[in-house]
Amino acid sequence: MQTESEESAVRAVHSSWIEAVNAGDVSRLLTLMTDDVVFLNPGKGPLGREEFPHGFRTGHERGVIHCVSEIEEVAIFDQIAYTRCQDSLSVRPRSGGETMKLAGHRITIYRKQPDGRWLLARDVHTLSPVSA
Repeated sequence: MQTESEESAVRAVHSSWIEAVNAGDVSRLLTLMTDDVVFLNPGKGPLGREEFPHGFRTGHERGVIHCVSEIEEVAIFDQIAYTRCQDSLSVRPRSGGETMKLAGHRITIYRKQPDGRWLLARDVHTLSPVSA
């Protein structure tokens, strides 16, 4: 049964994730994900916890990243939860030039830990460039 407090906890992890993404805080992101996390990105193979920091840091070194993520659905099934969101992302190159804008949907699966925390376990998105 989905309780209001569990839904609030999942929403809080989602918000913490987006805040850490926007701050470029990879250390904080690592505390919000499971050891066996898997990220699926369009046109790329699965990415795990080991590979995540390098790609994340590289992205933030190249550009100023700002993500807005609007939760459209939260569902909780015992120790597993998911969020379905609509995301928009802007990336302004640090070297100058035009800001790239992406938009799409995201599904994130969270797993409840024995200590009661919800952590990101799986993430897949459909972000693609926005036409001008």
